Amino acid sequence: MTQLETRPQVGDTVPGRPDGGVRTKGLGGNSVGLLGSAVIGISTVAPVYCLTSTLGSTAGEVGLQMPAVFLAGFLPMLLVAFAYRELNRAMPDCGTSFTWTVKAFGPRVGWMCGWGLVIATIIVLSNLAGVATSYFWLLAGEISGSESIAALDGDKAVHIATCLALIAVATAISYRGMTATKGVQYALVGLQLVVLAVFVVLAFQKAGSGALDTGLDFSWSWMNPFAVQSFAAFTAGLSLSIFMYWGWDACLSTNEETTGSARTPGRAALIAMVVLVGSYLATGIAAQMAVGAGDKGLGLANPDTSDNVFAALAGPVMGPVLGIALFVAVLASAAASLQTTFIPVARTVLAMSAYEALPASFAKVSPRFRTPGKATVVAGVATGVFYTVMTLVSEHVLVDTIYALGLMICFYYALTAFACAWYFRGELFRSARDFTFKGLFPVLGGSLLAAVFGKTLYDMWDPAYGSGSAVLGVGSVFVIGVGLLLLGGVIMLVMQRRSPAFFRGEVLTKETPSLVVAD
Repeated sequence: MTQLETRPQVGDTVPGRPDGGVRTKGLGGNSVGLLGSAVIGISTVAPVYCLTSTLGSTAGEVGLQMPAVFLAGFLPMLLVAFAYRELNRAMPDCGTSFTWTVKAFGPRVGWMCGWGLVIATIIVLSNLAGVATSYFWLLAGEISGSESIAALDGDKAVHIATCLALIAVATAISYRGMTATKGVQYALVGLQLVVLAVFVVLAFQKAGSGALDTGLDFSWSWMNPFAVQSFAAFTAGLSLSIFMYWGWDACLSTNEETTGSARTPGRAALIAMVVLVGSYLATGIAAQMAVGAGDKGLGLANPDTSDNVFAALAGPVMGPVLGIALFVAVLASAAASLQTTFIPVARTVLAMSAYEALPASFAKVSPRFRTPGKATVVAGVATGVFYTVMTLVSEHVLVDTIYALGLMICFYYALTAFACAWYFRGELFRSARDFTFKGLFPVLGGSLLAAVFGKTLYDMWDPAYGSGSAVLGVGSVFVIGVGLLLLGGVIMLVMQRRSPAFFRGEVLTKETPSLVVAD
C-alpha cells in the first residue's frame, strides 16, 4: 500500500475496490483482529484505574446505590454502542464521531463533535498519567520499604517530571503502531483482570467473616436507582459512572487497521462493554460488602481516601503481599490506558486533517510504522502541557477534570447517537431491525446522555460540585468543562478562515465516500 507523506486528495482510490472515489489514509491495514480490538477497548477504559479513582466519589454521591448507578451508566453507553456499530458498518472511517456527524449534520456540528472527543481524550490522558505516577512511587515505596521514596509523589516537581516521562514512553509506543500496541496490551489487560478477580474474591471473604468493622450484608435495594437521595446526586453519580465506561469506542477508531473493518470493531465494542459492566458490578458490590459506603474509616466515601480507594483497601482486603499486586494492577491499568488512549485522539486528528478540517501536516503518516505520527506526538505534548498547567494551578485537578470529562463524553456520544438516527432516517422503516438499531436505540441513548449533559451543566455552576473549588464564584468544574468547549469554538472559527472549503460542505458530505481501506 502506498505510504502517504502528504494530505490524501479526494478521489484517491484504493486498488481493487469497485467503488471508485474511496481513498486511504495510509494506516496499516489488517493489523488487529476481534480479540485484539476488544482488548484495546478494555485497556482504553482502564477498569482498575477507573474503579480506584471513582468508586469512592460515586459512593459519596449516591451511597449504597452505587451498583445501581453503575448499571444506569451502562444503559446509555450500550444504546450508543449500537449506533456506533451501525455507523461503522456503513462508514468504517477512523474519524468515527467526527466523520459521521459531519455527514449527518454538517461541518460545524461535526467539527465540534470531533473537538469534544479530542479534548476529552487529552483530559483523561492527563489523569491517567497522574494516577500512573502516584502508583509508580507508591509501589516503589512498598517494594523498598521506604516511606521517603513513597513520599516523592508529594513533591510537585518530582511528580510532574515522572508524569511527563510516562507520557513520553506511552507516546513512543503508540507511535510504533498497532502491532506494538497489541502485544503490550494483552499482558497488561490480563494482569488487571486477574488481580481484580482476586480482589473481588478476597473482599467477599472479608465480608463473610466480618473481619472489617464497616462491612455490610448484601441487599437487593442497592440495585434500585430510585432510592438515591436526590436527582442531583443521581446525575452526579451517573456522570461518574458514564466516565467509567468511556473509551470503549477506541475499538472503532482502529477500524481502518482491523481485519473486517465493517463488522469486527462493532462486535469488539460490545464484548468490551460486557466485560466492563461485569467487572464494575462485581467489584462495587464486593467492596461495599467488605467496607461499606460510609465516610468513616475504610468506608468508600471517606473523603481522605475516596479519590484513590485501592490504595486504602489493598492491605486490609488483600494483605501485605497481594496488596502490592493491586498496586501493580492499578499502575498497569493506568499505563496501559495511557498508551492506548492515544489511538482515538491521533486517528480523529488524522481524519480531521485528511478532510481539511485541521492543518494538512496532521494528515502525515509515518512511512515506517504506518501510524499518524505527528498527531500522536502533538497529543502527547498537549497532554503533558495540560497536566502540568492544571497541577500547578489547582490542587484538585484530578477530581475536577474527571467531572468535566463526563460533560465532554455526554456531548460527543450524544451527538454521534443522534447522527446515527438522522443519517439512516430514510431506512428506519425498512425492517424492525433497522428501526430498533438505527433509530430507537440511538435516540434513546442520545436522549439519556443529553439529559445528563444538561443537568450536569446546571449543577456544575455551583462551586460545591466536584472538589468544591471555584473561580470568581463559579464552580471550577464548570469553568474547565465549558471553557474547553468554548476554546473549541474559537479554534473552529480560525480553521473556518483557513479551510473554507470544508466548512462550505464541499469536502465531506453524506455522498462522499469514506476514507477506508479494503477489507
